[in-house]
This record gives sequence, structure tokens and C-alpha cells, in this order.
Amino acid sequence: MDRDAGAGTGARTGTEADVAQIEQVRRFNRTVTQRVGVLHDHYLGRERPIGEARLLWEIGEDGQDVRRLRERLGLDSGYVSRLLRSLEAGGLVTVEPQAGDRRVRTVRLTRAGRAERDLLDARSDELAGSLLRPLNAGQRARLVAAMAEVDRLLTAAMVTVDAVDPAHPDAERCLRSYVTELHERLDTGFDPARSLLPDPGELRPPRGLFLIARLHGEPVGCAGLKLPPTAPAEIKRMWVAPRARGLGLARRFLAELEALALRHGRDVVRLDTNKALTEAIALYHSCGFEEVPAFNDEPYAHHWFEKRLPRDPAPGRVPG
Repeated sequence: MDRDAGAGTGARTGTEADVAQIEQVRRFNRTVTQRVGVLHDHYLGRERPIGEARLLWEIGEDGQDVRRLRERLGLDSGYVSRLLRSLEAGGLVTVEPQAGDRRVRTVRLTRAGRAERDLLDARSDELAGSLLRPLNAGQRARLVAAMAEVDRLLTAAMVTVDAVDPAHPDAERCLRSYVTELHERLDTGFDPARSLLPDPGELRPPRGLFLIARLHGEPVGCAGLKLPPTAPAEIKRMWVAPRARGLGLARRFLAELEALALRHGRDVVRLDTNKALTEAIALYHSCGFEEVPAFNDEPYAHHWFEKRLPRDPAPGRVPG
């Protein structure tokens, strides 16, 4: 239940700035949900709630794994099952187990489902136009630009970062993409066998750790931290998928790895990088890293960085 409907203000915590920001977010949510018509069960004038309409959009032309649908939309399995049963009863989708693994179910649109989705697309376009029509040209441009920024920031807020074993399938997927991109970008190409990249054991507790970022359940980045017993902590294998760049994920990786290094009693963190990775070099400078003499024999490195960590880092979520 929304607090305005019954609870008092006694539960408020945090600074005045925190409270003001939370109030603005809630005001924005109330305005948007009312204006786009999600407060009733007949979204866009059809005989179904927004949850069912959104599933029709997400299924797409080629069908979709039910598990992926849940991850994409952040919904629990019971709720997704109820939505799918309703759509199936209406003749809009089929749900069938895969031939090779009957535990995996695939949902596909029927001909009626595709027609319904096309109608929803048309009405959604009409709704978007109705948001813009009352505004003048300058206001429309400001609203669309603000929406793009909100979309980017909300997407960034949906990224999760967790510690995993470097042999996890998501970790291996990211590392393969990391190697592929380095091979394409470096003048000399990139051969992992020649690099000083750590073996997986160096990125497992207690010798290190490995983080994976996910967006809608899909891995979009990775970063490792070595914790050698007699040397500073070292950041390795940091990579962000192209589609997730611009979300501040690299900075988030650095902040979380720095906090983890502090938790493990380290007050210095190091990293090295190649001259071709200009964006990374600019990032490290902006995050307080300073260039230092080479501290290893990495053949692909041209720049070595170090950062002294403050003893009282800013509070934030650190994966366990």
C-alpha cells in the first residue's frame, strides 16, 4: 500500500535531501501511472491489464523462453504463469515444452496474438502522441530528452552486481567477450596465453573474487579483484558490454572493488591497461587513480595505475 493511503510520516529516515528525492520519485511515479493508464484492467482500451499486454510485446516474433520472460520483466514465476494462462485461454499464445528439455517452456504468439500485439502497438503510438500534442515544440523536445535520460538512469538502477565463481557460465561468457574485444581493439591483437591474466583460482576467495553485472537477467559486465598476500589488491578483467555502456557500470565496478579491497584490509589497489583503451584510461584518472611505474611484466600494458583508498569509504552495497 502506498504510504499516503494509510501510514504516517513516522517511518521516514535519512537526510532531508534523501526524503525530498524519495518524494519526487513517488510523485513522478503517481503522475506517470495515471497518465499512461495503468491503474485499471483495460490497458489501452483492451480487455486486459498492462501485464498481459507487456508479455505480448516481450514474446516477439520468434517466441521466448518462459524463464527469460520472467528475468526480463522481473516477475515471479507464479504471476507469469497466471498471465500466460489467461493469454493462452484467449487464444493469443501457445506454451509448449522444448523437445530437448521438457523443463524449458517456450511461449509463442498465435495469429490472433500477433494481431492483438499490432493493435496494441497502434494504440500505444496514439497514447504517446497524446502526451506530446498539448505541448509546444520546445516543451516536446524537453520532455523527450528528459524521458531519454530517465530511461537511461532507470536502466542503470536495474543492473545487479553479484560475486560469482569465475567458472560460472555467465562469467565465462563475459570473459570470452572481453578477450574478443581486446583482440579487435589492440594494435597487436590479444592472445590470452601471452598475458598475465590470472588463472581462475586467483579470482576465488580467499585469493580474490569475481563480479558479474546483469541486466534483465543477462550478463553485461565483469570485473575481478586479486588479493595477493604480500602485494596490493589488483583489478583484473574489467569489461562492460557495449549495450550497457553509458550506464556508469565501470565506475560502479571500481567503487565496489575498492570497498571490497578495504574490507579485506587493503589500502592500495592497482591495475594496468593498454594505450588503445583510451576510455578506460580517462575513467581511471577521473576516479582518482594515479599513474605509477610498471609493477608487472604484462606484455599488453602501457599504463600502470595505483590508488590509495580512504579508510572511511562512502556507504554502498557491496556484494558478499
